[in-house]
Amino acid sequence: MGVFDQDGFAARFEWGQPGLRTLLPHVDLTVIVDVLSFSTAVDVATARGACVLPYAWRDESAAAFATKHAAVLAVNRYHVSAEQPYSLSPSTLAQIPPQTRVVLPSPNGSTLTTLAAEAHRVASGCLRNARAVGTWACTRTTVAVIAAGELRRDGTLRFAIEDLLGAGAILSHWPKTSRSPEAEVAVATFQHVEHELPNVLAQCASGREITAAGFPEDVAMAAELDVSDAIPVFVDPGWYANVSSL
Repeated sequence: MGVFDQDGFAARFEWGQPGLRTLLPHVDLTVIVDVLSFSTAVDVATARGACVLPYAWRDESAAAFATKHAAVLAVNRYHVSAEQPYSLSPSTLAQIPPQTRVVLPSPNGSTLTTLAAEAHRVASGCLRNARAVGTWACTRTTVAVIAAGELRRDGTLRFAIEDLLGAGAILSHWPKTSRSPEAEVAVATFQHVEHELPNVLAQCASGREITAAGFPEDVAMAAELDVSDAIPVFVDPGWYANVSSL
């Protein structure tokens, strides 16, 4: 037993790839939380019955991956068009038809999903589906809730507070005695601002960045708490699907 695996607690919390690698051998479920915007986009799409194929690279290989899986490719937010209507922007997925397969390039959320899926089952959670995912995940023996954070240009991890809040919202559905101290701090942070989420997300660094880029509606959608019953789980043959509808 290592001192950093939060042994003895059913619900555990960590950050990014280093935290995921630390907890992965010691739990039987991982929940990836990337509120702005991967996990929110996954929730919006799967709630409508679409399937989301995570992909870690935003390059030419993404198109080949989409073709291989008979899927449509989500493009950069700035490149959305009538011919390519979907992107990592959750608002572009609000009307996606059921059964659509969409490849969602995301260097952070997709990479975490792929790493976790090598060991066991993976779910995607955000503020929108926190109650649904949290109550479902409580049935597992041990769970790691991973706040994705953001990767700076130099590759270092930025501790993005929107992911801390999303993780805390999900973890709040475990009994207090089941939560590690790390998880308990995430819950306490969420509960402290639970009734101010739209303002907090709009004013945090990530929210301000997305708003300045011209997509304030994405921040507003991400701040909606418990409006979705979707439980996106990474299933064979390699995509997120809403298990609450299966």
